[in-house]
Amino acid sequence: MDIEKVRNYCLKKKETTEGFPFGEDVLVFKVKKKMFCLANLTPPYTINLKCDPEAAVELREKYAAVTPGYHMNKTYWNTINLDGSIPDKEILSWIDHSYELIVAALSKKEQLFLKKKSL
Repeated sequence: MDIEKVRNYCLKKKETTEGFPFGEDVLVFKVKKKMFCLANLTPPYTINLKCDPEAAVELREKYAAVTPGYHMNKTYWNTINLDGSIPDKEILSWIDHSYELIVAALSKKEQLFLKKKSL
């Protein structure tokens, strides 16, 4: 998977914005001002995604390309090396999971707004 495919997929999600709050080398995707994906734009290409703590450990054990989140809370974030060793379908599902975790932590009002936006 390449960074452009990650970018296009993230931007299809409701209320997603992108920006460079940490400098020009890290593209950050947010929903309602909360980060759900960070993409390193310099080699080695990686993304950071939020993950359920138990699933995060399982993924690290299953895939060598998944490590504790670089510069993130390692309990909740994984760094995924986009080296081609993980099927795109898996990575896309992890992006979905990260987005859903962030949405679930939003206020009820913000969640309702996102639901109405999809109708």
